[in-house]
Amino acid sequence: MTGTATRSWQGMTIPAPGRYLLDPAHKRVGFVARHMMVSPVRGEFGEATAQIVVEPDPLDSSVTATIRAASISTGSADRDAHLSSADFLDVVRHPTLEYRSTGIRWQPDPNESIFYWARLRSRRPGRRAEVAVPERAGKTSGRFVLAGELTVRGVTRPVDLQVEFGGARRDPYGQEIFGFSATAEIEREDYGLVWNVALESGGVLVGRSVRIEIAGEAVRQS
Repeated sequence: MTGTATRSWQGMTIPAPGRYLLDPAHKRVGFVARHMMVSPVRGEFGEATAQIVVEPDPLDSSVTATIRAASISTGSADRDAHLSSADFLDVVRHPTLEYRSTGIRWQPDPNESIFYWARLRSRRPGRRAEVAVPERAGKTSGRFVLAGELTVRGVTRPVDLQVEFGGARRDPYGQEIFGFSATAEIEREDYGLVWNVALESGGVLVGRSVRIEIAGEAVRQS
């Protein structure tokens, strides 16, 4: 790679423009659902790809991702088989889950500005020995909302991902990378995943809300 791996934007160090791919060795595409109304069950998809196009204006950037439905793993072979069946993901007829972004919003940290201006106001005019207020340090992380559309079992619904940008740099192998994590809450029944069992004590066997948990690194390709 040649050129600058990073640049400054809104006080953050962000990746240079280009096309980035999700690093298969540094990713987790996971989820959490509730069992018997009391305990969380975690799972993940072992096979997923994503392309992130970082634009000169980072808020014009875009993301597309594909997840192989049959790569689901929850630590139980029987449960994985059931989740892959027509009761849930129906992986034979719908082999992939898809995500396509439709926009990005930056979420500035309000506390940062509050604390910075509080330090400025604490200075007393006329005191030559006053300790100088330091410049704002460059940030390596930041928060964004990634708006997009998630397709499961052929059903597409809008889903906003709460994204934590983890920083950008050049790794020891000369690759330009950046890290991130993201979460969202969805209702599985919105996608036709309606199978359930009513419990005698009240409630249902499988929770309706699913929390999406994603983490990974992206590597610049061009």
